[in-house]
This record gives sequence, structure tokens and C-alpha cells, in this order.
Amino acid sequence: MNICLFRPEEIGKPLDLKDERALHLLKILHKKEGDTFAAGIIGGKAGRATITCVDVHEEKSADGRKSFKKGSISFDFVGESDGKPLFPLKMIVGFPRPIQLKRLLRDMAGLGVSEIHLTATDLGEKSYLKSDLATSDAGYEMLLEGCEQAASTHIPRLFMHESLDECLNSLENGLGGKTDSCVEGFCQTVKAALDNVAPAESLVSFMARYCGEKSGAFSALAAIGSERGWTERERQLLKAKGYALLSMGTRVLRTETAATVAASLILGAMGFLD
Repeated sequence: MNICLFRPEEIGKPLDLKDERALHLLKILHKKEGDTFAAGIIGGKAGRATITCVDVHEEKSADGRKSFKKGSISFDFVGESDGKPLFPLKMIVGFPRPIQLKRLLRDMAGLGVSEIHLTATDLGEKSYLKSDLATSDAGYEMLLEGCEQAASTHIPRLFMHESLDECLNSLENGLGGKTDSCVEGFCQTVKAALDNVAPAESLVSFMARYCGEKSGAFSALAAIGSERGWTERERQLLKAKGYALLSMGTRVLRTETAATVAASLILGAMGFLD
């Protein structure tokens, strides 16, 4: 945890000692009254917090047989910046295994992509869509962990889709209020779909050529299949929607590895990792 993130309504209120953030401050960072730590408001300012009071006291259970520690940490927060902005890259990812999805969400948030669109695919395991990560707030918690690692206050948006068709149509029709042709003011969009069966060229050469030909800033959409890859029907669908089928070498990668590598290569080519 390289930054403690707080919801707007939590700023100015004492932090309960049982809270994971309080435990991290006291037991991992060994903070005490007067010390400062990196803090931020989710979706807002990043800055420094100063601990003004550490209240630790013992209380007894109702029957008086047990005692336990209770208390809180009080702090003042000063915002110093608007936080690290998310990058104009949206990731389309075929649902991986839940254990892989945890790592994927943390890594995508850490890299700073703006949106993650998880989608069922023709060859993907449909039961993954019923996992806790897909049906509860657990996915958001993984994104939050990734942002805490990256010291970022801005959380990528997470979307779920029942099929690749629905996913691509939603993006094309302006899911979230913006079309894929004009994302956050970037009115040129590069579309890449990773495929190790029938790629036209490598992602590296494609991005180098695209960046050389285009003037001005642009956004990106990148599609990564589930662990069994795309079907021929999905390849044709992607091509019809303007996605170039691209490779990242001859090795077959796990979905979360392919997503992390692809996002890194694209962001690097766009100049965001300089």
C-alpha cells in the first residue's frame, strides 16, 4: 500500500483501529502522532495526511470476562495534486479464471488503464461470469488494491458483458457517455485485438507504424481473448468493427499475462511510460 485511499465522506472522520488502513499505518509503517503518510480521496485529490491523535484503549466484553483493544486514528488531510490521471486505454478481456482475474484487475489498475470490459466469449467458461468477482464488489476491491499499490487516486471503471458482440456494440454506441471514436477528448482511436492464430502483424510493429502515421493524441482499445482464444466468428466480428488482429510473439500467454504485456506495450508506444 503506497497510498491510503479514502472515500470523500471519510475525510475528517477518525479511522477505526480495526480498519485495514489503520492496521497498515500502525503495524507496518509504525506511524505515530505527528507523523505523515501518503493519502488521497478516491476519484479526487492526492496529498499528505498528518496523524493528530492515536487513541488506543482497552474495553471489556459485556460479561467482563474478556478485554480487547479499541480506538481510532484521527488525521488531517491536505490535497496537493489532482492525482495521477488514467490513461486513454480501454481493455476488453475475455473472462479468465477468478484467481487470474484478481491479478489482472490489480495489474490493470496499477498500469492506469481507464476502463476494463470483461466479456464472455464463444470458447470461454460461462460459469466464470457467476463468480464473486463478477457479481459483487470484490472486483472493485481488486482495482482499489491496484491503485493503492500504484499510489493513484483514480480507479478504472469496470464493465461486464454477456458476449463479445454486446461488448463491442456497447463501446461503439458510447457506453458511459462517450463513443469509442472520441474518448476523453482523444478523437482518434487505435483498435487492437490480440490473436495467435491469424495475426496480420505484431503489436509492436503495428503500434510503431500507427504512432508514426498519426499526428496528435489518440486513445486505444485493446481486446484480449479468454484462455482458449477467439473463434473464427469472433475474429471476423473484431475485424468488421475495425480491430487489427495482432500477435505478441509465438508463445501462448495466460490471459492476465497477455493483458498486462499488451497494455504495457500500447502505453509505451503512446508515450505514457516515458
